Amino acid sequence: MKLLVSALEPSSNLHLKELLKHTKDVELLGIFDADIKQGAPLYDISEMAIMGVVDALKKLRWFFQVADEMVELASEADKVLLMDSSGFNLPLAKKLKTAYPDKEIVYYILPQIWASRPKRAEKLERYCDKLLGILPFEINYYQSKAQYIGHPLLDEIQTTYQDATGTIAFMPGSRKSEINRLLPIFKEVRKKLSAKKALLIIPSSFSKEKIASLYGGISGFEIIQDTHTALAQSEFAFICSGTATLEAALIGTPFTLSYIAKRVDFFIGTKLLGIKQVGLANIILTHHNNSTLHNELLQEEVSVENLLKEYEHTDRKIFANKAKELREYLGHGSSKNVARIIME
Repeated sequence: MKLLVSALEPSSNLHLKELLKHTKDVELLGIFDADIKQGAPLYDISEMAIMGVVDALKKLRWFFQVADEMVELASEADKVLLMDSSGFNLPLAKKLKTAYPDKEIVYYILPQIWASRPKRAEKLERYCDKLLGILPFEINYYQSKAQYIGHPLLDEIQTTYQDATGTIAFMPGSRKSEINRLLPIFKEVRKKLSAKKALLIIPSSFSKEKIASLYGGISGFEIIQDTHTALAQSEFAFICSGTATLEAALIGTPFTLSYIAKRVDFFIGTKLLGIKQVGLANIILTHHNNSTLHNELLQEEVSVENLLKEYEHTDRKIFANKAKELREYLGHGSSKNVARIIME
């Protein structure tokens, strides 16, 4: 089977690798991580990386060109798999369904319509044949075609919190802009916690050269590129917003979320789109039982003093109980289910 894939995000590609373990004789076409050896990508994901609305607008014309190339490439594919990244994948789904009305389009990791622009549900149901959600509550936003198939992190996480007192984890993000804003603050926090062992968790795909160029002087930290192991071995973590916060929650490691966005992006997100929460674990639990797991420090709230207060005052017992509720609500992994649906 030839499968056209559009997986732009690093996290999407981790989930893609996991589901491919449960498939046979699948050749990939399209956009995906070049490390995946089941095909040669049209573009590697590093070429697709953007950060915020401003960056997206700068590359808009080029993205239209890439979408047209994907439509042309789809003529060789038996099916289409779109993953996350709705800004690119939803317009692409329309182009593909218009060009190939009988070609099955599967959307895995659905757009966050529960956060903003719920009318996208109508377009997803119009242009896609199967909608595979990884959050139980999001299925309620669709009329048909959507189904909950589990959460991929429950397949990928193979460790649990070990309460290793004396070790603190720091995750300042993977994008240059995130690192530039958070790492200087994290370095100051690390100095204040000098008696602790400090782990700087860096994406496994980063080379030594990339680490040196992005992170600069990090002599006060031990570098580790196995996220799950590092989180499990840490008593507490300071984490940039993103998938890592949900990973920590499912492992059971207490943490606080820190995020500093460009002012224009923060304004658009909070004032125009009405986004009230950033952390995935908080969003999921709020929909489940109107509770939260952790605090969120945003923009000017991200300070050395506030981060230290989070470390000192986070109630570990309450966190553990809420993390258990979260795991039970998500229930099971998704990779086998997605593979089965693709291979049908």
